[in-house]
Amino acid sequence: MRKASPKTTIVVNPLSSPVEIGIYGSDALLVEHRKIDGYVSEILVEAMLSVLEKYEVGEIVYVNGPGSRMGVKLAYIALKTVELLENIPLRACSAFELNGGAPIKAMGSLYFVKEKETIITKKLEGEVEERFDMPESIDEISIEESNLPDYRIPAV
Repeated sequence: MRKASPKTTIVVNPLSSPVEIGIYGSDALLVEHRKIDGYVSEILVEAMLSVLEKYEVGEIVYVNGPGSRMGVKLAYIALKTVELLENIPLRACSAFELNGGAPIKAMGSLYFVKEKETIITKKLEGEVEERFDMPESIDEISIEESNLPDYRIPAV
């Protein structure tokens, strides 16, 4: 199978349900958007192997939080392993980059809320629908300085 451009960027969102993988070509535009049902722990490795088989990946960007601690942790471990084994740089972005700045479930009735450049936890009444979208261009995503998980709250 012929591989695509060596400048392909992969964006992995382990917080969405289903898990989302966006594939961006050398022109920075979205060329494929995969939605995969299942837990990050069960589907991410197989999904990444499929992407790496089809595309020549130049970098991987993952959503490092805030949000599901387990999803972020498992994604970080799996993708950091890919970085080390395949020599593909791993970068990170905030979950707010893919949801238009909407609240993100923390625990119970607490949600992560972005106010200007600060992320706080706030109690919100009722369920807030979480919706994530892959942008049409990778240039619409701000990359964080660190690729470490952004947990924001202590372990429960």
